[in-house]
Amino acid sequence: MSDTFKRVIQLVHSESVRISEHGYNELEADNIFSRDIVQGIAEAIVVEDYPEYPKGSCVLVLQRDRNGNPIHIVWGIPKGHSEPAVLVTAYRPNLEQWYDGFMRRRE
Repeated sequence: MSDTFKRVIQLVHSESVRISEHGYNELEADNIFSRDIVQGIAEAIVVEDYPEYPKGSCVLVLQRDRNGNPIHIVWGIPKGHSEPAVLVTAYRPNLEQWYDGFMRRRE
């Protein structure tokens, strides 16, 4: 598990979480409930890790909603800060763009 995601889990459990405006829009567009994401974070699997991202370390994870449907979530921690965990975006992955159980991008 990535160091970034370990820190995100700690922050979520301590309720130091923020959802970006883009994140809210994407949650609504794909009918994803933030409650599902927060409650299911312990079962998330890291898909891609971006520890050196210019805006702060971030990580793409795969989770499932309450119905078992896949969701990709990008979590970040703002550069120069140790908190909060920011839900940058969340979306339902498309089979045409992903394979291997939504763990690898198609090229």
